[in-house]
Amino acid sequence: MRITQLRRSRHRFLALLGTAALALAGAVALPGTAQAANILTNPGFETGSLSPWSCSGNLGSIVSSPVHGGAKALAGAVSSSDNAQCTQTVSVQPNTTYSLKGWVRGSYVYLGVDGGASTWTTSPSAYSQLSVSFTTGASQTSAKIYVHGWYAQGTYYADDISLDGPGGGGGSDTQAPTAPTGLTSTGKTSSSVSLSWAASSDNVGVTAYDIYSGSNQLLSVSGTSATVSGLSAGTAYTFTVKARDAAGNTSGASNSVSVTTNSGSGGGTGFKQAAPYLYEGWGDPPNPATVMNATGVKWFTMAFVLDSGGCTPSWDSSRPLTGGVDQSAINQIRSAGGDIVPSFGGWQGSKLGANCSSASALAGALQKVIDAYGLKAIDMDIENTDEFENEAVQAKILTALKTVKANNPGLKTIVTFGTSTTGPTYYGNRLIEQAQSLNANIDVFTIMPFDFGGGSDMYGNTVNAAEGLKAKLKSTFGWDDATAYSHIGISGMNGLSDQQETTTPAIWTHNPL
Repeated sequence: MRITQLRRSRHRFLALLGTAALALAGAVALPGTAQAANILTNPGFETGSLSPWSCSGNLGSIVSSPVHGGAKALAGAVSSSDNAQCTQTVSVQPNTTYSLKGWVRGSYVYLGVDGGASTWTTSPSAYSQLSVSFTTGASQTSAKIYVHGWYAQGTYYADDISLDGPGGGGGSDTQAPTAPTGLTSTGKTSSSVSLSWAASSDNVGVTAYDIYSGSNQLLSVSGTSATVSGLSAGTAYTFTVKARDAAGNTSGASNSVSVTTNSGSGGGTGFKQAAPYLYEGWGDPPNPATVMNATGVKWFTMAFVLDSGGCTPSWDSSRPLTGGVDQSAINQIRSAGGDIVPSFGGWQGSKLGANCSSASALAGALQKVIDAYGLKAIDMDIENTDEFENEAVQAKILTALKTVKANNPGLKTIVTFGTSTTGPTYYGNRLIEQAQSLNANIDVFTIMPFDFGGGSDMYGNTVNAAEGLKAKLKSTFGWDDATAYSHIGISGMNGLSDQQETTTPAIWTHNPL
């Protein structure tokens, strides 16, 4: 049955709080096997200092108890908004398999390599060993190893971390690169700034450049240029760049450059507006032009694009992508000066994200819909155990969105997911973290503040959930309040939710956001 999904599609409304203001040729080489040799520096923290480890939020420290071996260990004091991730970047050899191991203690402790494999444990009361292997890419020369806890789960401990394999000479390197020079802006839009700078020098070699706005690290690149996206329109930003080598040595900051993004264009291409759900597959849906004339609404979220078999998109798995009632509604909306955002997924049904075999296949399916309607935006409604509670499928969806965004300049991407009364759940936090790790450049993160489990204060719960999302976006992406808010959407349910929560117009009339 599809009653839950149908009810959601007919009664949900969408209020986006802001627009996104932010092959190898020749022979094939098989992965080599790394010889056993720990290439991490200070793997057991016996030096009594963190260096060359670096911990987010300055939440890492060296303790003498509890330890697994030796006299020292790492303590990560996680908070409600920071998982106290500690990292070390080392030189590695391309196309080589490495073995990462470490001893950890605490609730939900993770060990992994940035952009690659990871593993975790739930809540051991004593030290427990984690182990994971990964294979470097064909041209990869550095890897960032990390360990972190989980939000509001208490301090974690880590000790005796090893990365076994051949290094690139970075293990004993303590010399930092020279500071980048000549930082300048080479272009800007209302939501992005392009930067370039002169290369730094290093005794071994520079592996990355980190771009900062104030004290917030925005992104890392390997070359001497970058485009910082996800910015707010008409806003002044100041940027600096630091160089980093494979041993984790970081240079001083470059010269600073201040840039004000262009003013937003406004109008129908933005997302500071309501986009209520319109579902053509059941009941008696209203004439969209009538709704537009009565309310001033210009955009609609059309639900739901699903898989009709073989990673083939169609409306509700059954109605044709073009030429049916859905296209008729879209034509009416556009004739009246509006536009639509198709929503892929939902709570039930055969979903493209779960059924397409790969991120590239999913991107191809999304592209069919983009091409069919000349879309300006798409929404991935990620729910249930097959998509939301499946980290591999989350990554597949985010990678596909990154692909279509790159292939369709100006396309806006939205992800929609459930929430708790205080902000994202475990899987919501994971979705946001994967978006950052994959550099998916998602424009809007939309929460669905309903089905909390009988919560009576729907206004208060919605506000608290949105504030929790804001805090998570700030801690993950390094954004300020205004930028985080501009990336937030709210998709509520009018009337009675599936869990008997009531949302009425009076709630929002008497408690305006």
